[in-house]
Amino acid sequence: MLPFQLGLIDGPVHLVALGAHPDDIEIGCGGTLLKLAESVPELTAEFVIATGTPLRLDEARRAAELFLPDCEVTVTSAELPDGRLPAYWNQTKELLEATARGSRRPDLVLAPSRTDAHQDHRLIAELAPTVWRDHLVLHYEIPKWDGDLSRPFLYVELTEEQLRDKIALLHKAYPSQVPHDWFDEEVFAGLARMRGMECRARYAEAFTTAKATLTW
Repeated sequence: MLPFQLGLIDGPVHLVALGAHPDDIEIGCGGTLLKLAESVPELTAEFVIATGTPLRLDEARRAAELFLPDCEVTVTSAELPDGRLPAYWNQTKELLEATARGSRRPDLVLAPSRTDAHQDHRLIAELAPTVWRDHLVLHYEIPKWDGDLSRPFLYVELTEEQLRDKIALLHKAYPSQVPHDWFDEEVFAGLARMRGMECRARYAEAFTTAKATLTW
C-alpha cells in the first residue's frame, strides 16, 4: 500500500466540508475530522449544509463543535427542502459559490460521493469540483439501504479509539437520528472495518477524487 502525504502541514489549514443534510459530513468522514483536529495545528473549518430544519441544524452545530474541538468552525445552511435539491439547483450552486467567494482558500474540500444514489448527495458532489476547480476535493461515502457503495482509492486510517469516538459523537450530536435502523454502531463500524481491511489497516474511511496533483 503506497502512502500519500496530504500537504497540510505548514501554517494554518482551512477546511471546507459540504453536506446535503445535517449528519452527512460526520457519517462520511467524522473519523477524518477527528484525526485532522488531533494532528493539524491552527485548523479552521466551514461546514456548509444545503438542507435542514432548525432542530437538525442545531444538531449540526453541536456536531461541528464535537468533531473539531478547539477549532474555529462555522456552520452555514440554505435550509432548502430535504429530498428536493435537484429542483433547487440554482440555490444550491449559489450556496457553494458564496462559500467560495467569502472564505479563505481551502486546503481541502470534503464532499459526498459522485456515485451516491441519493439525489441530494449527488448534486452536492457534482457541483463541488465545478466550484473548487483548483483545490483538492475528496468525496466521502455514506452507507444506506440503496447499496450504492463504490470502489474507493484513497483511505484515511483510523485507530480503534478514533472510530469509537466517531460513533459515540454521532449518537451524542444527532439524537433525532438514533431511532433509524441504519444509524447504529454495527453499520458504522462494519464499513470502517471493511475499508480498513482494504488498505491493510484495522479501520479506515474511504474517499475518491476526480483530480489530484502530486508534488514533492
